[in-house]
Amino acid sequence: MDDLDRDQPPPLRHIRPEVGRISRRQLLVGGAGAIAAGAFGARLQSRGPVALTAASAPDKIDEALSVLGRNVLRHPDSLPFPGLPAGTDTMPGIEHFVVLMMENHSYDNLLGMLGRGPEEELRGDGFVIGPDGLPTATNPYADERVQHAFRMPTTCQLDGKPSQDWEASHIQYAGGRLDGFVVSPSGPVSMGYWTREDLPFTYDLAETFTLGDRWFCSLLGQTDPNRRFLIAATSSGMTDDIGTSAIDAEQDTLLVTPANGTIFDRLSSFGVSWSDYAQGFPTGSTAELYPLDDVENVLTMKTLGDFFTDAASGRLPGFCIVDPNYSTQSQENPQNIVVGEDLMSQVVRAVCSSPAWETTMLVITYDEHGGYYDHVPPPVALAPDLIPPIVQPTESPYEGFTRYGFRVPSIVVSPYSRPGYVTHAVHDHTSILAMVERKWNLPAMTYRDANANDLTDFLDLNALDARTPTFVEMPLLAASGMSPATLACSVKGPGKIPPAGSVSGP
Repeated sequence: MDDLDRDQPPPLRHIRPEVGRISRRQLLVGGAGAIAAGAFGARLQSRGPVALTAASAPDKIDEALSVLGRNVLRHPDSLPFPGLPAGTDTMPGIEHFVVLMMENHSYDNLLGMLGRGPEEELRGDGFVIGPDGLPTATNPYADERVQHAFRMPTTCQLDGKPSQDWEASHIQYAGGRLDGFVVSPSGPVSMGYWTREDLPFTYDLAETFTLGDRWFCSLLGQTDPNRRFLIAATSSGMTDDIGTSAIDAEQDTLLVTPANGTIFDRLSSFGVSWSDYAQGFPTGSTAELYPLDDVENVLTMKTLGDFFTDAASGRLPGFCIVDPNYSTQSQENPQNIVVGEDLMSQVVRAVCSSPAWETTMLVITYDEHGGYYDHVPPPVALAPDLIPPIVQPTESPYEGFTRYGFRVPSIVVSPYSRPGYVTHAVHDHTSILAMVERKWNLPAMTYRDANANDLTDFLDLNALDARTPTFVEMPLLAASGMSPATLACSVKGPGKIPPAGSVSGP
């Protein structure tokens, strides 16, 4: 669908009125409750009104719009379809949006070998393969040695490496040269990758449903600010995870509410149901990365077990986030990635077997690259607002929020997914917001979601129009890679990293 098509109202047959000092891990796993409790009953105030005028220089705006295939800038609070009332359902064929956001892996790190095996059909923009059948990707050491990309020896990861904080991510980006991964705090493990043998379910899923190979995380930084973009299209200045910044930066960002609210505020305003299914509520939920506004919102939170119950009964809300157990299932280091893949498999099978399958869209992506290598330079992005990056005293603000982060895997699982298709359109986490806003014609929150490409490119819109699913039921997919053999490294360790023979030079 071209840009002109995106800016036009959908055919009338699609429209009907809609009725109606802690660490990040401590926050996600066990420490958010106190913060949320402080927000009950009264909305915490930000540092004052935030102007939502164009925050980027004119040349940056033009370049960022060009990256998105657009030439007209939409503004915050504008509607996707200005000729229709806010809250109008423009896409009744999709009634449930489910978001499973995993953690800390780049596209090349997980899917760089997709379609790169012997006699396999090339799929997605992954690694370039040399005559020896191995990726040609390399990164230099400071002493001129060269680290070659290598298959990880096990499905386990190092503890504390690679690194993807604000400064490390910009070192890795290196002005677009992408030669800073090994010299950054990530070290040589940044050049590791996994294959189909390690992640059989993920690879089958990426081959079967619709894959995006230009989905960038929303900024060059860590989990917390990226997940804030997922729910509010801005991090409100946050650049690093909670508990990793200087105390002044923590105070400036931790309890701030976004000037234009969150997607949960937008949905609640128009009577659309939502939930955040978390392993242990009230902690461990993405929604709490901005303090929840009131008790009513908190009551919409459910457990991870509730997700499977609601999916089985066909009672999923209009929009939901599924938060994994961040200690074992999110795939962040030092976790064994097959445990997270097994959760992914469970979520996919629950959605596909749900009575609500025919009207559900599941989006699987990753919050950020985790410090692992990717070969595609992140392009220029629209600054969401006028809030500058809040960085530690020794760090640079770099380009602010006018650049995306590195690519991450993204797969859309829906009865109307385009079978075996790869979309090359640029997306980021705010594309999910743009899709939800398109569905219910909701006002945009910042410049980022107002102009983001939505997720219609992942769908067969003709099939959706005709209500003829491209996937009537879940196809046969491989089991996850979790087995006694792959779980052994959880006890024995991840193996030698980097492996022998993967470094060349003096």
